Amino acid sequence: MNKQDLKHNDIYETIIVGGGPAGLTAGIYLSRSRINVLLLEKGLPGGQAILTEVIENYPGFPEGILGPDLMQRFEKQARGFGLEITNDTVLEIDQGDKEEEKHFQVKTNTNIFQSKSIIIASGAQASQLGVPGEDKFRGRGVSYCATCDGAFFRGKEIIVVGGGDAAIEESLFLTKFASKVHVVHRRGELRAAKILQERAFANPKINFIWHSIVREIKGNDQVEAVQLKNVTNEQEIIFPCQGVFIFTGYSPTHPSLGSLKDKIINEKGYILTDECMMTAVEGMFACGDVRAKVLRQVVTACGEGASAAFFAEKYLEYLSSKESE
Repeated sequence: MNKQDLKHNDIYETIIVGGGPAGLTAGIYLSRSRINVLLLEKGLPGGQAILTEVIENYPGFPEGILGPDLMQRFEKQARGFGLEITNDTVLEIDQGDKEEEKHFQVKTNTNIFQSKSIIIASGAQASQLGVPGEDKFRGRGVSYCATCDGAFFRGKEIIVVGGGDAAIEESLFLTKFASKVHVVHRRGELRAAKILQERAFANPKINFIWHSIVREIKGNDQVEAVQLKNVTNEQEIIFPCQGVFIFTGYSPTHPSLGSLKDKIINEKGYILTDECMMTAVEGMFACGDVRAKVLRQVVTACGEGASAAFFAEKYLEYLSSKESE
């Protein structure tokens, strides 16, 4: 698609890229303040949280709440304040070259939008193992989402790769369907929260394969086995299974950032900000899982989304004061 084929819209005060907990919270705050804001989301609003079966640690829900239900409440509240949400994939974010044209240019599959400020809340995606067979069997036994695909593995033996919160939470969920869940972890102890560890160790359907990594995923039309390597003694075995669920962490996901990339991205691809959620580029903010930080939870994403919105509004006030001078 040529640039001239795309339509240039009016200039928004703020564009939010990403509709997960951070982006929706930013949208709630900005639309409530009557800022002219557009939220762009390529899929269903909710981000990774919409793929989580039960969220137990979000304040106000002592019995827990289904991830999709919580995100639907977020979306309903945001739309209730008048937030404009458009379903489109953002391809590139850049900025005009001339001093008088410093608006942000947001190119999508169907359009080019402009804004005075921007909030990147595009989240992160599941990391891949990068082993032979992973791409070949994606959707044919290899999965990164237990909530999405767990029901397809009823009565089957499956492998879960990882030892953090996500791996153990999803392993517990998968015991509803699988006959056996084998957790493969390269260390001799889990990194997951203690309460999750206790539940996993007490579940007779969960087995642990310690000090091991997946070297290859094997099969014909579907996953039939994995090749495992013990990292302490270098021994390798072929372990039969019918599915492989991978939860080894996340990688940031964001559109191309053009000339802005080198100013705001760290060596791992995450966006660097100050405590106000502003990047080194004036008027550009980031929040949620795409941001360089330690803790990635729904509750922290919400706090960052609120901060990004607050300081974006302050930035817009600053621009307005300059224009009136």
